Amino acid sequence: MSADNLLQHLRKIKRTKPNHWLACCPAHDDKSPSMSVRELDDGRVLIHCFAGCSVAEILSAVGLTFSDLFPENENQHGKPERRPFPAVDVLRAIAFESMLVLIAAADLLAGHPFSDTDRTRLELAVSRIQAALTAGGIHHA
Repeated sequence: MSADNLLQHLRKIKRTKPNHWLACCPAHDDKSPSMSVRELDDGRVLIHCFAGCSVAEILSAVGLTFSDLFPENENQHGKPERRPFPAVDVLRAIAFESMLVLIAAADLLAGHPFSDTDRTRLELAVSRIQAALTAGGIHHA
């Protein structure tokens, strides 16, 4: 994908330098440009909302996916990296999210009901733990 595919879905686009733009973020009610878009030399497109919207929220708002931010891999013959992330980074991510699960379990055992926000955060923690395991090359059920 080139940045043009993303830019056609955005408003108030301002080119700041070659392959760099500012635009209104489609994931929130943006009155002035708060999102940065950058296309790298290899075709990857980087996006960042300075108001705090996640890349997933931005892509969802315009009907794109993460794969739309990256060019097709032309080298299909090489072996994929077995473990692309250092184990210590994976363990740190799992440890942090596991602590949130522990806190949620303790609250539940103490009879405190979950709010919708608590439930959403717990689901995110589980999702992140699963993603960390996958990133670490650990296959789980």
